[in-house]
Amino acid sequence: MQSWRERPPSSYSIKFQNLSQLQSSTLHSDGKYQSRLFSSGDYQWRMIIYPKGNDKDNGSGFISMYVEIDSTSLKATPPTEIYADIRFFVFNKKENKYLTIQDVDSKPFNTLKTMGGLPQVLALDTFNDHKNGYLFDGDHCEFGVDIIVVPPPTKWEMLSFVKLPYPKFSWTINNFSKIKENPHTSDSFSKGGKKWVLKVYPKGYSTPDSKWLSIYLYLADGEILKKDETIYVQTHVKVEDPRGSNHLTCKLNWWFNRPSQSCGWDHFVSTAELRKSYLDKKDTLNVEVEFKVVSATNYS
Repeated sequence: MQSWRERPPSSYSIKFQNLSQLQSSTLHSDGKYQSRLFSSGDYQWRMIIYPKGNDKDNGSGFISMYVEIDSTSLKATPPTEIYADIRFFVFNKKENKYLTIQDVDSKPFNTLKTMGGLPQVLALDTFNDHKNGYLFDGDHCEFGVDIIVVPPPTKWEMLSFVKLPYPKFSWTINNFSKIKENPHTSDSFSKGGKKWVLKVYPKGYSTPDSKWLSIYLYLADGEILKKDETIYVQTHVKVEDPRGSNHLTCKLNWWFNRPSQSCGWDHFVSTAELRKSYLDKKDTLNVEVEFKVVSATNYS
């Protein structure tokens, strides 16, 4: 990826006053010039330039540029592998700007891979033509690099969906027809690391004295959620048929994100159908909730 920038390189810059002599000298150093060590991101680096291209890395016909991390500084600073964003620069006197070449991917550096860069930074035909502005004041040129060490991730979260080994909670409500409170609340129970309660509304949830039984699942009083914490639950809530197997089951899928939040059904079953099919001879109602999935989130 190429662009132009007025600001000089921030990590390191090399100016050559005689390119021809540089090219001649690198014939005796495997075709490359290595800078002095410099510091960037608490590590020591060298910039490496192949003024005639790195033939061993498909760089023939181009200027090739790399950076090399000093392995001793890498070992002294955990972790033993880092990632860095590398930008290379070639100054253009005609534009009075720096041609900026950046690889789109961060480069890994470790004790086995100490060098990274680009074999094809700029075509030599373009670079060597004085009218293009990369060579100036006779045979001068300038190269540079920015090295931005990517910090290791310190903030993260991992969401999992857990199937519970003991997913059911059963609630027996005696003398249902005599219940006066609306709602009527179960004992709290723990599932998926949180405490919950069921609430039945014999007179309806939204419209008291309605002809419907409402059932809602709540986070229990005092259950605290951390900031921005959300919990996904997938449950089956069942009102049991005491005379057979014609149980009434409704499925619930919901994200809970605040204390005392609830989710359920305003019209779970009509009171007429409830008395007819789901209360036994002793006026007992049996309700069961089965947690199919509960989410769990770990984060730094």
